[in-house]
Amino acid sequence: MNVTHLECSNCGAVHDHDRIQTVCSSCGSTLLVRYDLEQVRELLSRSDVWKREGTLWRYSEVLPVEKKNIITLGEGYTPIFQLKKLENVSLWLKEESLNPTGTFKARGMAVAVSRARELGITDLVVPSAGNAGAALSFYCARGGMRAHVFMPEDTPAVIMRECHAAGADVHCVAGTIAEAGVKAREEGMKHSWFNMATLQEPYRLEGKKTMGYEIAEQFHWELPDVILYPTGGGTGLIGIWKAFEELEDLGWISGNRPRMVSVQSTGCAPVVKAFREGKKTAEPWENPRTIAAGLNVPHPFADTLILRVIEKSRGSAVSVTDEEILTAIRELARHEGVYACPEGAATYAAYQNLAASGFIDRDETALVINTGSGLMYPY
Repeated sequence: MNVTHLECSNCGAVHDHDRIQTVCSSCGSTLLVRYDLEQVRELLSRSDVWKREGTLWRYSEVLPVEKKNIITLGEGYTPIFQLKKLENVSLWLKEESLNPTGTFKARGMAVAVSRARELGITDLVVPSAGNAGAALSFYCARGGMRAHVFMPEDTPAVIMRECHAAGADVHCVAGTIAEAGVKAREEGMKHSWFNMATLQEPYRLEGKKTMGYEIAEQFHWELPDVILYPTGGGTGLIGIWKAFEELEDLGWISGNRPRMVSVQSTGCAPVVKAFREGKKTAEPWENPRTIAAGLNVPHPFADTLILRVIEKSRGSAVSVTDEEILTAIRELARHEGVYACPEGAATYAAYQNLAASGFIDRDETALVINTGSGLMYPY
């Protein structure tokens, strides 16, 4: 591996990557994996990558798992293609529903579960609005480990069935992902289960960042002008930006990075509210409710990191209604052949609003991310 250390995203404190770590021991913030990118540059050039397997492990030099310890179901390297319905614009979609378990959550769990087993961990717990729990369940099954999943009671039934099918220990919790998180943390401490909650350990982010590497490669190392990302916990948004930082340090891309747009639901939009008010942190959203379960996160743990990425990229944060999401689902299905999850459809609705407002010019290249399959949701 080319990992040098773990670094606190807030205070910069250095942590040993060879030990089991959660969050910064000094300030409690998210830890980021750091690599010897000078060494990576000597080992790998971007022209070498295209010859490799079509999974996220094609970027193994910038991932924190030794090859012999990888647990994989073939995740990553999902397609990007241009959408056609909106004429005379350059709008592209990255189709994450083709990942194992049907969502982008497979990326984070593939890397994090692999690293957990490498560190000798046997039991993993996660609070989940659905898809992260399913991904954890299947990767634990693949790796001979035990998954414990705590879900809000209104989690789609099909996702609960996924977890049960993979042999996970599933618990339904009254309330939102916030209440599920409290219960998962309590039970995890009681039974010594390692907590895989969003951005409260270092390695799910590393799996999610591979979307950024793929975007760069699939756009022939010329990044789009704007990327719209559905934001619940925010791991994908932060991960993609981390990838761009690493790619620039490797010399694989220029300094022209996309404006990053965080997309939420009007029924749960803590990041949007904080962005509009010019704040560095988000306040908990009261009475969250939306059909997009993955966006129903009233207080993301890494709110400061999400808002930092938006600011650095000169991006934005916007919300769309559930009605707009449902319309976008139908439009993508009927005109593009894409059966998007509500979270992914939200980015398509947001694009249309931002194009109409002038934030996105018609001659700019924009990318929306469909993070999962519509088959997971009963709407």
